[in-house]
Amino acid sequence: MAISHLVSPLPSLAFFQTGRSSSLPLNPNTQFSKSRLSRERAATLVLQSKGDDSVDASDRIISAVCYFYPFFDGIQYGKFIITQYQPFQILIQPLFPAIKAFKSFPFNGFLIFIALYFVVVRNSNFSRYVRFNTMQAIVLDVLLIFPDLLERSFNPRDGFGLDVVMSLDSTVFLFLLVCLIYGFSACLFGLTPRLPIVADAADRQVL
Repeated sequence: MAISHLVSPLPSLAFFQTGRSSSLPLNPNTQFSKSRLSRERAATLVLQSKGDDSVDASDRIISAVCYFYPFFDGIQYGKFIITQYQPFQILIQPLFPAIKAFKSFPFNGFLIFIALYFVVVRNSNFSRYVRFNTMQAIVLDVLLIFPDLLERSFNPRDGFGLDVVMSLDSTVFLFLLVCLIYGFSACLFGLTPRLPIVADAADRQVL
């Protein structure tokens, strides 16, 4: 290894101390060791650079786009924040056409779920990086069942109950927004985002 050459004992310094060049014979392996060290250093640098760019550009894009699925499916939880705070309106406005197309058919969410799970997650032709990120997006979308059930079971019109529902919806929306920004940006850089709650479940589903 390159490290073993770096920590190996240095040649004797008697030549520099006595000033006699003929008293110390040259080591014939010195040039070979230096060239071998240079090659090993170069190989290490190449491997490190490949590790940073090991994810293909197509895999990055596919993985990043998948995180829009749970966000679009749960956009209704942002109805209170979006209407009250203009910065969120500006942030979401470029996505309105895509959200409108997603919500145009009642079964779009279910159809996309089936397509992502069986066409991507269960397809070994895709890399594990793509399948893991897709599965994370699916699990995140499945978790939206719980706040939906709570909202359908307790649907207050005013008072303290309405405040609780508004807080719950706003929390879910902010969580989805953070997951979208984090997952999307991490995938674009070739990193592996691990979302809280859903990452371990996604790991178990992706072999």
